[in-house]
Amino acid sequence: MSIELASLELDIKTQVGPFVKWAGGKSQLLGQFEPFFPPHFNRYVEPFVGGGAVFFRLYNQSRIGDGAILNDLNEELMTCYEVIRDQVADLIEELRHHEPHKTDKDYFYKVRGWDRKPDFHERSSVERAARTILLNRTCYNGLYRVNSRGQFNVPFGSYKNPTICDEDNLRAVSQALQGVELYSEDFEKCVDWAEPGDFVYLDPPYHPLSETASFTSYTRDNFEKADQIRLEEVFRQLDEIGCLVMLSNSYTPFIRKLYDIHRRVRVFARRAISCKGDGRGNVPELIILNYEPHN
Repeated sequence: MSIELASLELDIKTQVGPFVKWAGGKSQLLGQFEPFFPPHFNRYVEPFVGGGAVFFRLYNQSRIGDGAILNDLNEELMTCYEVIRDQVADLIEELRHHEPHKTDKDYFYKVRGWDRKPDFHERSSVERAARTILLNRTCYNGLYRVNSRGQFNVPFGSYKNPTICDEDNLRAVSQALQGVELYSEDFEKCVDWAEPGDFVYLDPPYHPLSETASFTSYTRDNFEKADQIRLEEVFRQLDEIGCLVMLSNSYTPFIRKLYDIHRRVRVFARRAISCKGDGRGNVPELIILNYEPHN
């Protein structure tokens, strides 16, 4: 019994999870998503990777067998992925320099202001990745939001003891990313990457529940209705290629109509981004599939 318990504890400790908090992240929905993941697929392709909760779930289940392609239009986020994959020891060292200042509001705004300086892109990728993680862990609600100039503009979060350098998880993430292709392109590029039998998970910025509930500014360009229509076209193209396609989005009349010819499933997520009451609590969301779930 003691050997079995020790083995179980080891398995729990080696589980890999997202290294950033991400608005709309799917960690809380993984249990509901599980019956809808295809039992078998070739590669895994995710054009809106964000925090990567679904990728890491499948990796922990040893289901990322034939490689993966992860993409996000957010260049700073993808710099983090690349640095964790290729330079994780340097990143850990850089994060340790930030660690003593994690509750210092002035320090937060000083580092946040780097992207207002003309030399920002001359900073090393390790410096920029560490900055992104620091800001993500110490800003309000862990949001990633930028203004029209592409400058990070989320205020300080006033946490008592935020985790800046989760060394064990960063090293585990680095291992998970070995052999993974990383890009920062428009989501339409996934049509060029995908091949028959690949599992493509599409998790775009959600269509807003109301005109005032929109939160799509994780890059300098908002994700508008036209982009949602473009995405549905990509969904159909991937279906024609022979991919297994799963998409998640908000349960709004616009999205339901947009995908009315596809297989749809309703799940419930707890929303906590909006300051208004109708943005909290259990909110229905849609899963759209082009294959028959195995549940």
